[in-house]
Amino acid sequence: MSLKIRLARGGAKKRPYYKIVIADSRAPRDGGFIERVGHYNPLLPQDRAERVVLNEERVKFWIARGATPTDRVARFLGAANLAPAPTIRETPIKSAPKKKAQERLAAEAAAKAAAEG
Repeated sequence: MSLKIRLARGGAKKRPYYKIVIADSRAPRDGGFIERVGHYNPLLPQDRAERVVLNEERVKFWIARGATPTDRVARFLGAANLAPAPTIRETPIKSAPKKKAQERLAAEAAAKAAAEG
């Protein structure tokens, strides 16, 4: 059984509130879970401590048992120094120029350097 540390949505329409839970990866998002280890209220300002509340002891316990956090929860854990923070790229890898475009850019740069030098 692979475990995930993920968000389970609650709250009213257009008023989200999330529980941070330990769940089987095959369980539905808002379905059954093993344990609740915190909550996240995205409507609060980012500087408020109540925006993300974690039970650090239980999170460490479940990570030691092999639970893997989702991307959003990994950000929360990285901010709380409970796990290594994920790298957030400014530009996605998919949008980088492809092989032929990179060759063309290198050729143009070489021609420009030869013309100047």
